[in-house]
Amino acid sequence: MVKQTAGRDQLGEFAPKFAELNDDVLFGEVWSREDKLSLRDRSLVTICIFMGKGLVDSSLKYHIMNAKKNGITKEEMAEIITHAAFYAGWPNAWAVFNMAKEVYADDTTKEEHGGMFGMGEPNTVYAQYFVGNSYLKPLTKPGSSVVSLANVTFEPACRNNWHIHHATKCGGQILICVEGEGWYQEEGKPAQSLKPGDIVVIPANVKHWHGAKKNSWFSHIAVEVPGEETSNEWCEPVSDEEYGKLN
Repeated sequence: MVKQTAGRDQLGEFAPKFAELNDDVLFGEVWSREDKLSLRDRSLVTICIFMGKGLVDSSLKYHIMNAKKNGITKEEMAEIITHAAFYAGWPNAWAVFNMAKEVYADDTTKEEHGGMFGMGEPNTVYAQYFVGNSYLKPLTKPGSSVVSLANVTFEPACRNNWHIHHATKCGGQILICVEGEGWYQEEGKPAQSLKPGDIVVIPANVKHWHGAKKNSWFSHIAVEVPGEETSNEWCEPVSDEEYGKLN
């Protein structure tokens, strides 16, 4: 954390002890205890307290700027203020929103997903076989190799339909999880929780589905295993009811 000097800069001569406590204790000792609570979470807590007390002056603007620096996105800040509005008061929320809009005015960065490979383009060709939006990033040029690799990214709660990779010999698919959290399930078996580093080997002719968890983006590399007389059969969607039962 950057050493705070605001106290000494503004009050060093007039109130040296207060300046010392502000710079060395509050920001030097309390805020630096990142092993107990991250800077991001400390920013969140501080903003909510300021908002609850109706303190919407320049000091709150500083903390909103600090929150942005500590990783709180524009979308998250809007959700924090909206949530706190029910406890801190609607007028306070309006005041904080106006301040936050100024701080995040130049924030045009789009949150990226897909891990180190990137999320690619909307998966429009296969959209009819997905619930929710997915994205596709081919990692091998079609026809350049007997093995095809593509990075598939699912938005939260997105999943593909039940499907089967048919083959008379070999075939099937391998999933290499690279970002977020997701699910994999074979027909008649419990769903399997997935996280980065997990690898799923899907045999040929096994009915299954895979996708993201409710509150997480999810990306995996799909490896198409070569085989004889291979084909894909798309089946029914994973219903909201059966998906909603997953914990």
